[in-house]
Amino acid sequence: MPETILVVGGAGYIGSHMVKRLRRAGFHAVVADDLSSGHREAVLGAPLHVGDIGDAAFVDALLADVRPAAVMHFASFIQVGESVVDPAKYYRNNVTATQALLDGMHAHDVSRFIFSSTAAIFGDPQYVPIDEAHPKAPINPYGRSKWFVEQMLEDFDRAYGLKSVCLRYFNAAGADPDGALGECHEPETHLIQLILQVASGRRPHITVYGEDYATPDGTCVRDYIHVEDLADAHLLALRQLLAGGESARYNLGNGNGYSVREVIEAVRRVTGHPILVVAGARREGDPPVLVADARAAHEALGWQPRHAGLDAIVAHAWAWEQRYQGAGLELGCAVFGRYPSTPP
Repeated sequence: MPETILVVGGAGYIGSHMVKRLRRAGFHAVVADDLSSGHREAVLGAPLHVGDIGDAAFVDALLADVRPAAVMHFASFIQVGESVVDPAKYYRNNVTATQALLDGMHAHDVSRFIFSSTAAIFGDPQYVPIDEAHPKAPINPYGRSKWFVEQMLEDFDRAYGLKSVCLRYFNAAGADPDGALGECHEPETHLIQLILQVASGRRPHITVYGEDYATPDGTCVRDYIHVEDLADAHLLALRQLLAGGESARYNLGNGNGYSVREVIEAVRRVTGHPILVVAGARREGDPPVLVADARAAHEALGWQPRHAGLDAIVAHAWAWEQRYQGAGLELGCAVFGRYPSTPP
């Protein structure tokens, strides 16, 4: 029998790609999601338990039923600006609900956990590329909530023997190369998808927030990592834990930084569409450069990104955006509330 992996938040963007990757690798993936931002169709037929992991009774019944070999956790709120305006929402979901899940795992003797973390735990970088030893100084509630969970996991390991791998993403992007999955956020906050919505006519322009940073072209530089490569890293981390590995923390990125202007040019190049750009003021808390040093993941996990080029990332995301348009879903997922029904 294949080992069962519980994917919390498996109906969301990264979680759904993970479910597909697990099934392809021969695991039995089971999804738990409250569908507040995820989509039922995105699990592509995997068993789905709808509920809130902050509800101890739901978690207890879920773990008793599923009896997973490991849990992967993707069910976090991720909007930095919203976390500043409504920090209670972020601490309640990202920290308190995660503790309820961990408490349930401890009660049911489930001792392997993979956590979706973030580069936001580092705050304003003191140096780049950023390695795992970089000081942790998050500058917003979102980053603090993730860092708090990482520290909680260290304590659960020491006290209860719960082994965890925290994977710190830089900028997740792209879409399933097969066209079955992609980004469906409302509101959309990821740069590449926002620019593609301009290319497809769903958005009139893209706003560049700050053109006077100390970077080659004055715009912020970020490290974009394909969602499929993130899923590969999670799978390798899972195999490491299932083989008896110890807890670990890894940064995930390509190690290449692209400016906002370079991303806009890549979208123009890939799509063949003009992109109207509007200048905006800097946003508080935007560091000039965020680039990962992912050598630890390469060395310890044998992880190597397969879609490292910016054009490949944009091309896969563009194919997904066009699929929306081809299905007549021009108004976005807040309106249609579902994925296109039949994969190409």
